[in-house]
Amino acid sequence: MNPNLLDIEILARQAGAILRAQFGQRLQVDYKGAIDLVTDADRRSEAFLLAEIQRLFPGQSVVTEESAGVQGNGRQVWYVDPLDGTVNYAHGLPIFSVSIAYAEDGQVRLGVVYDPMRDECFRAGRGQGACLNGQPIHISAPPDLDHSLLVTGFPYDIRTNPNNNLSHFWNFALHSQAVRRLGSAALDLCYLACGRFDGYWEIKLKAWDVAAGGLIAEEAGARVTDLQGQPNYMAEPQSVLAACPKIHAEMLALLTT
Repeated sequence: MNPNLLDIEILARQAGAILRAQFGQRLQVDYKGAIDLVTDADRRSEAFLLAEIQRLFPGQSVVTEESAGVQGNGRQVWYVDPLDGTVNYAHGLPIFSVSIAYAEDGQVRLGVVYDPMRDECFRAGRGQGACLNGQPIHISAPPDLDHSLLVTGFPYDIRTNPNNNLSHFWNFALHSQAVRRLGSAALDLCYLACGRFDGYWEIKLKAWDVAAGGLIAEEAGARVTDLQGQPNYMAEPQSVLAACPKIHAEMLALLTT
């Protein structure tokens, strides 16, 4: 059986309720790296989603952030980020999300990103457009990069690897209205999709970070590529550049010169 968008939205909202119930409480925080955190809320959300996907859609593969996931048939693959924005969550900052995508034969078909604190549910089906809480959304159309509000993020090895996005941040800060950093790649892409941001780029991501948000941004009208302008931004290692076509071209020119 194949899932539909409602199936995925229900799962995302249920996982979001787990996160919301534990938000602001004492958390068990472990460190995967110097600035790479995982909390017991991540694990509870992921455990719930893994169990439900296996129960409702047995035999399908699941790729997740915090565990080995599920080795299924390989044709039908779920990409699950049970808590995108863990550092924010651990500090009591209410900017985080649940991100779930479903792919068939190597192509993402369905994507849902749920923000449990604002009760905002972004979703898209390939060829079906994108919605926020059931209402259609579309990207912005600024006249040029100089009039654009951008958003980005930084990799977990920012302290040790010179390829850490700081030079791009500096460059774009000088060629745009401003650059923001929210701490949730999935929400960055969804905010781009509904016009709150005009452009987004980031390096060293994982498939679960971008699978759902990338589809939502595409279905809202954005051009979504890797940082070299190639369409397969899901390929390892993930990097993403997303914006309306005009701004995308200007951003790509800065990234590749």
